[in-house]
Amino acid sequence: MTVQRFEDLEIWKNSRILCKVIREFSLSTPLNKDYSLRDQILRSSGSVMDNIAEGFERDGKKEFIQFLYFAKGSLGETRSQVYRCFDAKHFTNEQYSALLDECLNLSAQIKKFINYLASSDFEGHKKLHP
Repeated sequence: MTVQRFEDLEIWKNSRILCKVIREFSLSTPLNKDYSLRDQILRSSGSVMDNIAEGFERDGKKEFIQFLYFAKGSLGETRSQVYRCFDAKHFTNEQYSALLDECLNLSAQIKKFINYLASSDFEGHKKLHP
């Protein structure tokens, strides 16, 4: 793996996009008045990208994988909250479907990256720069 910055990781870029879309929906849909659920989905979606970044910066393969699992867990939480938003009629069918698809696609991407790291020789940046 030759990525030197977490900002270059596709999974981080995609998690950032998801976070942005959720923020836009939180401002432009009835979710903007459901303060508790709005804050919860904003926090969980932000945790996805933050955990990817934190794991990368930890500089070790095992820690990176652990934080990728944390990111995947936060993504599951976000997906559950998307259901709650839809059930509360905060999202249209199109918004709901688009967010669910994004969550499922990103979850698969993170899992694929975890599998790649687990089977690779990459040991982390601290091994490259003792």
